[in-house]
This record gives sequence, structure tokens and C-alpha cells, in this order.
Amino acid sequence: MEDPAGGAGEGTVTSVVQALSGVVVAVLALLVVTNRDPARQALVMGVFGGSLAILFLVMQAPDVALSQIVVAVAYPLMVLLTLARAKEDRKP
Repeated sequence: MEDPAGGAGEGTVTSVVQALSGVVVAVLALLVVTNRDPARQALVMGVFGGSLAILFLVMQAPDVALSQIVVAVAYPLMVLLTLARAKEDRKP
């Protein structure tokens, strides 16, 4: 059966990109969980969130991807600001 859109192998390329995005998200998720330093964990979480947004975009969910981009930027920023404030409060 022929592809009605006429794109030879287009489905295969999409599947490969989806699989690759899924693997990247999985690896970054492991890095987030195994990292013990809160500042580094927040930074890795930001990268993880960005890769998750790309995965959502590849899976054809652009609205969810846009929401994830906002969360991926805001969450690490808030954690880093909180850590900086806590560090200031500990100084004698």
C-alpha cells in the first residue's frame, strides 16, 4: 500500500526521531535522579525539561511542548534562586 502523502520512508524517519528523543529523555532522567548536588540537579533538570519539550513536539503535541518549555525554564531558575537565598541566610 502506498503512502497517500507520497513521502517515501517518512514514517520510518519519524519513528527513528521519536525513539532517539525517548532515549535522550530517559538518559537525562537518570542523570537528574542520580545527581546529588541540588544546583547541578536543577541545571540537569532544565536540560531534561528541554529534551522533554522536544519529545512532545516530535510526538505532535505542540501545546504540551510550549507548556513544558515554560516549566523547564522556570523550575531550575526558582531552585537556583532559592539555593542562593538559603546560602545567603547561612552566612554569619
